[in-house]
Amino acid sequence: MTALREYQRLEAAGLWRASPEDQRRDVIVSIGDATLTITDMKDQPVAHWSLAAVERQNPGQFPAIFHPDGDPGETLELGKDETAMLNAIERVQQAIEGARPHPGRLRSVSVLGGLGLVAALLVFWLPGAMIRHTVSVVPDIKRKAIGQALMGRIERVSGQACATPETVPILAKLAERTGVRQVVILRDGVASSLHLPGNIVLLNRALVEGYEDPAVAAGAILIERARAQENDPLTEVLTSGGMLASFRLLTTGKLDRSSLDKYAETMVSMPRPPVPEEKILATFAQAAIPSTPYAYSQDITGENVLGLIEADPMAGRSLEPVLNDRDWVQLQNICS
Repeated sequence: MTALREYQRLEAAGLWRASPEDQRRDVIVSIGDATLTITDMKDQPVAHWSLAAVERQNPGQFPAIFHPDGDPGETLELGKDETAMLNAIERVQQAIEGARPHPGRLRSVSVLGGLGLVAALLVFWLPGAMIRHTVSVVPDIKRKAIGQALMGRIERVSGQACATPETVPILAKLAERTGVRQVVILRDGVASSLHLPGNIVLLNRALVEGYEDPAVAAGAILIERARAQENDPLTEVLTSGGMLASFRLLTTGKLDRSSLDKYAETMVSMPRPPVPEEKILATFAQAAIPSTPYAYSQDITGENVLGLIEADPMAGRSLEPVLNDRDWVQLQNICS
């Protein structure tokens, strides 16, 4: 499905280049619920752009030139004849802009602080206070845009996310079943799993390829959900970028590329912080997914995860599978 109900699928031909030094390439552009997917002529994805973060360089001129927010070097050209796609992009962006809070709201505290630099420093000189305040005022639509932008930067380190037309609806089912907005499978770059702002969970391919039970991958997603409730993913991003990243997001509503790249290059491979066992069990119980399969995936002996096995909230119950066998087999081959 696309972001516009009248279209089941909408595609257009265009020219794409990754940077000013690269040659333009013929590509096919398709519009989804929240992203533009750009594929080469062999139907291999080369880029995913968040619709909330797409900007047009030359309004009213043709060919229309688009680029991701903050990265004018990567461009997509659409000809004047691609009327349906150009109209669709414009309509989606108008809808996003209408739903977005007024920019002044995100900067309201900064405007008040502008009455005096001394007052601003007295309130925000502690980095921790700056980060907590920034996290508390960033709206959901901006979190989604940050998550999509981070996804693009992480793919530059890890390689393109695994995706096939057959697995897109399966990943959507897995996301819905585990209570997140989006699930992304990566070949490399993420040690196990990672929760990005905007409720996006990244999984290493090993979590789907190495196990017969989809409850293992679902368990990893639920662990990230529980971890995100303990520590907001946006807090991790801002902590990685430092106080300047928080100040820039608070005052402009954007994160610069260096902050995104720093997170993508360093944080994604770091060990994830532990989550209290009672929090984990409560999350599994809420999702009606057994914790035992995930526990054994972490320790085949069960000795170090005994609490997740003995206190499994779904033990002895008749449960609906996380995914049916056909869907799980297809998902296990997503990176092939």
